[in-house]
Amino acid sequence: MKILVQFAIGLIFGLGLIIAGMSNPAKVLNFLDVAAIASGHWDASLAFVLAGAIAATSLGFRYVLKRTRPVFGEKFHLPTSNDLDTRIILGPVIFGIGWGIAGFCPGPALTALGYGTWQSLAFVVPMLIGMLAARWLSDIRTRSV
Repeated sequence: MKILVQFAIGLIFGLGLIIAGMSNPAKVLNFLDVAAIASGHWDASLAFVLAGAIAATSLGFRYVLKRTRPVFGEKFHLPTSNDLDTRIILGPVIFGIGWGIAGFCPGPALTALGYGTWQSLAFVVPMLIGMLAARWLSDIRTRSV
């Protein structure tokens, strides 16, 4: 039953990405092109998607964190450190650069694989390699400390 609920949640999330246009890199790049604001060709529609996501997440966290444990887990896995380190700075920078160049971020890129385009595959394969490399480097760093 647990796997069916998780599948349904993922399906709803993926459909939301498709409906919102987040899996369309051209739409995302039109949103990220702030120079287009002056010309009047800026696509502001994703600002509403992002605002809705922030609102839903804020409300969700308020509700969920009142629970003693997650529905499908033994405990919550929340950050315990407030320190800024290289990973906290470099990760979002790499994410933003990749999003700005390709028009994809991880969730919508995985959703876009369903379209069968080479662009989504050309993004997802290096993304997965980068994720594996980051984990490998983190493991090496942890073992050497």
